[in-house]
Amino acid sequence: MSKNKGARIVITLECPCRNLMNTNKRRKGIFRYTSTKNRKNTPSRIELMKFCPACNKHEKFKEIK
Repeated sequence: MSKNKGARIVITLECPCRNLMNTNKRRKGIFRYTSTKNRKNTPSRIELMKFCPACNKHEKFKEIK
């Protein structure tokens, strides 16, 4: 690990479709991505547009703890 990676933390992004009781999903379960963010510059939780294979469309993935 290099010296300049100290301020970056690993985060987990989760699709909001897990809360919906939707029957037209492609597959069961929760889909999550992992990413990194800068701890100093982004203290709030981030949202990124990612592809959810369960929904079969692009959704806004939200950061979870």
